[in-house]
Amino acid sequence: MTRTLGELAQFLGARLEGDALIEVNGVASPERAGPGDLIYCDSPRHLDRVVSSAARAVILSPGSELAGKSVLRVREPKLAFAKAAVWILEKPAAGASVHPTAVVSSTARVAAGVSIGPYAVIEDECRVGANSIIEAFCFIGSGAQLGESCRLHPRVTLYPGAHLGNRVEVHSGAVIGSDGFGYVYGEGRHWKFPQIGSVEIGDDVEIGANATIDRGSLDVTRVATGVKIDNLVQIAHNVQIGEHSVIAAQTGVSGSSSIGARCVVAGQVGIADHCRIEDGATLGAQAGIPSGKTVRSGQTVWGTPARPLDRFKEQYAYFARLPELAERLRKLEERE
Repeated sequence: MTRTLGELAQFLGARLEGDALIEVNGVASPERAGPGDLIYCDSPRHLDRVVSSAARAVILSPGSELAGKSVLRVREPKLAFAKAAVWILEKPAAGASVHPTAVVSSTARVAAGVSIGPYAVIEDECRVGANSIIEAFCFIGSGAQLGESCRLHPRVTLYPGAHLGNRVEVHSGAVIGSDGFGYVYGEGRHWKFPQIGSVEIGDDVEIGANATIDRGSLDVTRVATGVKIDNLVQIAHNVQIGEHSVIAAQTGVSGSSSIGARCVVAGQVGIADHCRIEDGATLGAQAGIPSGKTVRSGQTVWGTPARPLDRFKEQYAYFARLPELAERLRKLEERE
């Protein structure tokens, strides 16, 4: 969608320096940008890239001088760029359509403006909110619910009873509401513990490709408003995730653990069962959180088992020197 620089300045609350009538219809990196693209620069180190770019419009922080471009001045250029990109790249509503090969139960309630793609299946008593998009080969089990303006990319599976809020986006291959991994050992075998709970996804959540979110065993698995989950993440039964937390790829969260609001969980983190990650905590890449551990609010931890970042750095420095220290120890022992 084409916007003028003046419109963007008003939308972002930015100070405009230059031609308000410049038309912007895309976003790009400085090297790939054309005259109609918007770019940004959040560090004086990158000004050379901006100067040599073909883009005519740039988002820039106060204090950075730049000639030859029209500038939108903001305090946080990267954030402003992200918001502008959503507005510029906004797609028109898909419009109501049901592909002839889709299977939609007569008892499903499908609101106005919903698009349903080829070979999608929507079972009994489902509810699909207005302007949602359900792409090819999606499966929505009995009683599942989608809010308004959701988007399910191809091959998403919602098990029966799964609930999604408004503006939820789920990428290809994700599975929501599958059974949790719960068994009781006795009499020489594993007995399956009931997995009859539900899963609730809040508004404005994005779930990556091939992520899996299990239903609760007897209770509810909850993912709160604004949470962003990367590809290949496993969320087990009864897990609770607070508002606006982010979880990077290949992380696994075991049953009955909780992650607070505004937490950052980096890639390949392993969180064992019954852990509590309090609000604002950060778990570094490949951190291992042992069963029952609490990570305190605002704390940053790293390593396996996870420990406070300063402690991890101190210990890691010694790990790197182990061969040298072992040799010194060997020589001291030989002197005795």
